[in-house]
Amino acid sequence: MDTKTIIETAEEKLIHTYNRYQIVLDKGDGVRLYDTDGKEYLDFGAGIAVFALGYNNKEYNDAVKAQVDKLIHTSNYFYNEPAVKAAQAVTKASGMDRVFFTNSGTEAVEGAIKLAKKYAYLKDGSTDHEIIAMEHSFHGRSMGALAVTGNRHYQEAFGPMIPGIKFAKYNDLESVKSLVNDKTCAIIFETVQGEGGVYPAKKEFIEGVRKLCDEKGILLILDEIQCGMGRTGSMFAYQQYGVKPDIVTVAKALGCGVPIGAFLAKENVAKALVPGDHGTTYGGNPLACAASAKVFELFEKLNVLENVQKVGAYMAKKLEQIVQDYDIVIEHRGVGLIQGIELSLNPKDVISNALDNGLILFSAGTNVIRFVPPLVITEKDVDEMIVKLRKALDETRS
Repeated sequence: MDTKTIIETAEEKLIHTYNRYQIVLDKGDGVRLYDTDGKEYLDFGAGIAVFALGYNNKEYNDAVKAQVDKLIHTSNYFYNEPAVKAAQAVTKASGMDRVFFTNSGTEAVEGAIKLAKKYAYLKDGSTDHEIIAMEHSFHGRSMGALAVTGNRHYQEAFGPMIPGIKFAKYNDLESVKSLVNDKTCAIIFETVQGEGGVYPAKKEFIEGVRKLCDEKGILLILDEIQCGMGRTGSMFAYQQYGVKPDIVTVAKALGCGVPIGAFLAKENVAKALVPGDHGTTYGGNPLACAASAKVFELFEKLNVLENVQKVGAYMAKKLEQIVQDYDIVIEHRGVGLIQGIELSLNPKDVISNALDNGLILFSAGTNVIRFVPPLVITEKDVDEMIVKLRKALDETRS
């Protein structure tokens, strides 16, 4: 099919839950994507922080192809080696003890909520426990994940939400403390708020919540679906704070394109779930886990964390200069290769202009442009991005 036919057919057959750009992406290589008309794009979105290794990595592709030829699916009534290898890798990288593999990030959050509730139930036999989440957070669009997402716009058509969810102000410890009571079983937040506008947790906030949880016997759930897997310069963002959660959720770059998510927990928490409590048909299948296991191998081989630290610092300097040079750019924030610039206007036109200039960017919140490129980008790629970004900003101001 040609580009026009693909778009027209998609508009006719797909449920309209996305306002898509009028582009049909066809292939990728390195940090670049190409549409069906042959136009090249520098990708600073990475499929929303998914393609950490870039496109067409031969070792990754070969690992996935080899597993396709060997075994794709069995069900969780049997063991499979790729799942064991992926479990070893992700528990080692996170410092957690046990993992449950899912198909997506929102499923990981669902599992984390269930685990927290079951753990609390085993302690006191009560089923009216409460969870504290954060305003402006984003944890997914399934019903449980949506319930702890601090944005009423996402929730209003789908109520009632699951009960017992309270919302505190992110990075405001006193706000959290004011909501804690004897029914509180968990506190959940993103270590770096992504969709809410790229806000990293403040050190005193995350340390304070961890201390509060320890004092009150509350579980700390950290959502690292977007900011985990090396994006901040450590495998998981919480490792930069010297804080360890009781449960952590991860997805996106966990499979670098092959759908896989996970929730991980400390041993004493994980054992709350027993056969019959939770399950999945596809989660932990050999294909997805073979991809994930190879991702961890390549992260080490390619020194991905070191690259994120180096190039992330370089990009931060360049974006700080953008703040100085453009009056419509209010602020820059972020860490590693999850960064954002806040604008005084809706970023839609800037992103559209950037796309016309061959640069893929995504928004976050209402007025933030988010930069979540593949983790293998170079300083040269950043320089090219800045040139295209400046052109897009100039075109928007004119």
